[in-house]
Amino acid sequence: MDPKTILAPLLEPLEAGSDPARALAHAERLADRFDAHLDVVGIGCDHTQVAYYYAGATALVQQETHDEARRLAEQIEASARARLSSSALRWSVESAVGQMAGLAALISARARIADLVVMPAPYGEGRGPEYETMVEAALFDGQAPVLVVPATPEASPRPRRAVVAWNQSPEAMAAIRRSLPLLVGADLVNIAVIDPPRHGAERSDPGGALSQMLTRHGLRCEISVLARTLPRVSDVISRHVSDIGADLLVMGAYGHSRFREAILGGATRDMLENPPVPVFMAR
Repeated sequence: MDPKTILAPLLEPLEAGSDPARALAHAERLADRFDAHLDVVGIGCDHTQVAYYYAGATALVQQETHDEARRLAEQIEASARARLSSSALRWSVESAVGQMAGLAALISARARIADLVVMPAPYGEGRGPEYETMVEAALFDGQAPVLVVPATPEASPRPRRAVVAWNQSPEAMAAIRRSLPLLVGADLVNIAVIDPPRHGAERSDPGGALSQMLTRHGLRCEISVLARTLPRVSDVISRHVSDIGADLLVMGAYGHSRFREAILGGATRDMLENPPVPVFMAR
């Protein structure tokens, strides 16, 4: 089913060439491709925490931090409205203020009624913890697929070549099923299997059953069985994406717990630190 509601949460006012502007532009192109409604929400994040005592902080100071977050949200909303004012798309823009403790609930409530959430990469220069919170809230509590747009030149809403990272996990299968509308029309869908288990269910034909399923959807598929020749799985995937000239990566999100990935690392977190192309994730 094609996405008909695309959510683009913003944490910064739009500036030409900025990562949030790139993410919103990609969301616009997707909305145009699928004749979808684009929902934009400008969020002012108040970094004070409810029920915490800040030495020397009076109620007046805490009110000021909330007011500053409100002003930021209104600036983001105004910049988004200015950008979309002449657009032929169906769109809506609103603003909201949330403290860090309530940011996940704010995002997940909107993500639950969206078919796709589009946002910039959550890690990198100038990225606070609120970006990571947004991605995880959309995926876990919102149960929505997320498309992370990298800080690279403009990406096409109609990928020509896509890589699907396949490890037989429920998360990978969920991402593949939900990415089908994006994959339709691609010249090639490459199923990448890294170090398949020797005694697994697909030991004689890694990725074969998945290729058959996708072929029945009219997709042209090929399978690449890759050795883990680099320390991180994400590095192997990134190199493979570059080698075949892919312009979309589909992968399951957080096969391990978020806590484990935050402490020890993991394919999801590692990939989002420097995504080579737009990354479609679900779980």
